[in-house]
Amino acid sequence: MRYLQTYQRQVRLPVSYKDLTGFRDAVPLMDKNGRDTLWECPIYPQHEIENLHNGLKKVYAMLKASGNLRIVEHKYIERIDYCTFGNTHPFRIKIVNRLNDVYDYFYIKIADASRVYGMEIEHLLSPNQINYMADQHTLVEEHIPGIPGDVFAKTYLQHQEYNPKRIAKEFVKFNERCFINLLGDMRAYNFVMQITPDFDDYQFRIRCIDFDQQFYEGNKKVYLPQFFKENFPFVQLGLQHLTEKTFLQYQQEEASSIVHRLRSERYRIAQLRDILQQDSISTPEKIKELSEGLAEYHNDTAYLKCSNMADILEHNLKRIIRQVKL
Repeated sequence: MRYLQTYQRQVRLPVSYKDLTGFRDAVPLMDKNGRDTLWECPIYPQHEIENLHNGLKKVYAMLKASGNLRIVEHKYIERIDYCTFGNTHPFRIKIVNRLNDVYDYFYIKIADASRVYGMEIEHLLSPNQINYMADQHTLVEEHIPGIPGDVFAKTYLQHQEYNPKRIAKEFVKFNERCFINLLGDMRAYNFVMQITPDFDDYQFRIRCIDFDQQFYEGNKKVYLPQFFKENFPFVQLGLQHLTEKTFLQYQQEEASSIVHRLRSERYRIAQLRDILQQDSISTPEKIKELSEGLAEYHNDTAYLKCSNMADILEHNLKRIIRQVKL
């Protein structure tokens, strides 16, 4: 795709997703408490391991340093993990610096249009930068650090040092951002919570880690994280600690932030919109369902004129631009 080449996303990778599927066997990966993580450790033929690991180190150098191999001189591939949960089936690569044992991860996945669109929209219209590369049917993604949302809800949500109002505020903003940008299926295990100590409190940021439901579903609730049962602890926190007025305030703040980013990236967004208009990213039935659902939700019949997902996204963005100007 010319768009990906223009913005240095398209590269020639030394290792493809298909190359990693050539393992003969695998063993379950357990966590430190002996529980099954739903990831497996593939076992590759001995004569293939060296070439595979060298190729993966080159991929990491391309992802992190534009291909400068000096950054991997003292690194080695400790482990390749394969996820059997869900329909994505990514590979997670653990790479370690042998000089100080500091490690990092990156992911190799099957490239699909929804995921690429999702990462581009996230990169352009959210407060988060996304680092990835694509080569035909292979996608390489940088690891996004953070506590998985489901783990955070079970273990950290009631932490006495964490301000529940700040957590609730972040979830409201995240919910609004997903709804405007049409990012679907943001259940708790599809996002992570990043925690940053500040001089007098902790700051929180929710970051998506899976983008394969961008622009696809017709049910508008799929684009609202508040409706997933896995996210109920966050919803409950908001109901307990926020008022209707503060809900609206945080939604408006997030819409305003998106408008500022849209203005600075308007040409690139326009290019992406033009490509999306020509792509059959979803079905006519789902597009009709979503346009009718949003028309009713916003009391805005202009959605009924949308003939594709690009039109719906564009109208979403035009709506918030008008709101910010009011």
